[in-house]
Amino acid sequence: MRQTIVFGKFFWEFYNGCNLKVQSKIDWVIGLVRTLKRVPIEYLKYLEDTDGLYEIRVSSGNNIYRIFCFFDEGNLIILLNAFQKKSQKTPPNQIKLAEKLKKEYYEHKIKG
Repeated sequence: MRQTIVFGKFFWEFYNGCNLKVQSKIDWVIGLVRTLKRVPIEYLKYLEDTDGLYEIRVSSGNNIYRIFCFFDEGNLIILLNAFQKKSQKTPPNQIKLAEKLKKEYYEHKIKG
């Protein structure tokens, strides 16, 4: 089983702004990522051209949501930021934010 932690405020700001149905679906998908030995690409996908970022993929009704994350120390998943996807292409500013947060996580961890 994998453990998840949230780094920073961006994930919680997004999550708390969602309705209960979407929150439940996010919880369910994160539960799959935490417990399945091999998570289907439908729910967790490596982001090409990034330094180890993944996206947790959530669909609720006609809406699509993405949660950026990465793995630390094997079974620890760090959740970073999330957004509602409105087009095929992932917004570059969201990827940049996730990369910045990942860097901050490691800087904070070293100082810790």
